[in-house]
Amino acid sequence: MTVTVALCVTALAFVFISGANDGGALLALAVRHQGRSAGFVWALLVVAVGVGPNLFGLAAARTFTGRLAQGSPDTARLVFLAGAGAAVAVVLVLTWRGVATSLTLAALGGLAGAGVALGVQPAWGRLGAVLAVGVAAPLVGVAAGWLIGRAVHRIPAVRGMPRLVRCLQLAAYGSQCLAYAANDGQKMFAVVAVAFAGDALMPRPWEAGDVMVAGVFAIGALLGARRVARGSTSRLLTTRPWQVMSAQLASSAAVLSTAGMGMPVSMTQSVAGGLVGTGASEGARRVRWQFTVPLLTAWLVTLPAAFAAGSLAGLILRGAASW
Repeated sequence: MTVTVALCVTALAFVFISGANDGGALLALAVRHQGRSAGFVWALLVVAVGVGPNLFGLAAARTFTGRLAQGSPDTARLVFLAGAGAAVAVVLVLTWRGVATSLTLAALGGLAGAGVALGVQPAWGRLGAVLAVGVAAPLVGVAAGWLIGRAVHRIPAVRGMPRLVRCLQLAAYGSQCLAYAANDGQKMFAVVAVAFAGDALMPRPWEAGDVMVAGVFAIGALLGARRVARGSTSRLLTTRPWQVMSAQLASSAAVLSTAGMGMPVSMTQSVAGGLVGTGASEGARRVRWQFTVPLLTAWLVTLPAAFAAGSLAGLILRGAASW
């Protein structure tokens, strides 16, 4: 009973932090350049998160619950309690210290560390493949951003261009919301399913608490947007509406391309890659390269810190279970 309550609380905290970090980043970028109300873009993101499992399935979520390690259901719950708790703690501490971080990386590191501590052998090959794809996603975002940026420059001015741009902006943001729901956002459903359904395999997506996840995510995104707006991603370049649109399309392509394979990647890092590529399409001097350093910091600090924290939490739970 104690484990169940602790896991449910941890799951809700994990979803809230996902909303604050991921949702806040997507909202902060969209609100400044969409020309639409903050409430509209917020609602569009929340709806996408809520309906995502029914539209796209849960391939990325199943990677977290069943493909990174194998263990009994009871052990899996302990792994998720320690791993998700460690991920939340690491992200909160690093954010408070002003260090760039990624909740997706923290979740992968925390679950791997907790699994080792609790005697569950991680599937190192699969984990390595997920991390390799995670490294590649921002690079794909850079390439796609550069190509889209170059293509946009070649579009001739036509009558009714402002209306066309507004429609394209909405389409780009909508595709980004759906891409997040199809891939990166599914880490929330993995944790919630294990906590509330007690089923790590999630045979029926609608049992994963869609409305609850969307609601808690919505609150986190609303509270996190203003803080994230001051982050390093917003300082990569002086953005204009067409650049944001290009970055949104580029990040959507990078994230969606791996969703069907069940490879969770960070949307926020893919967005940063898209912004870099879009800026570079006008010349390297358009990008403030010093603000790309946090992307590397997220990998160099978050992953090992989360692994260590997950291992420590796993050892504590293992000791408590033996009493």
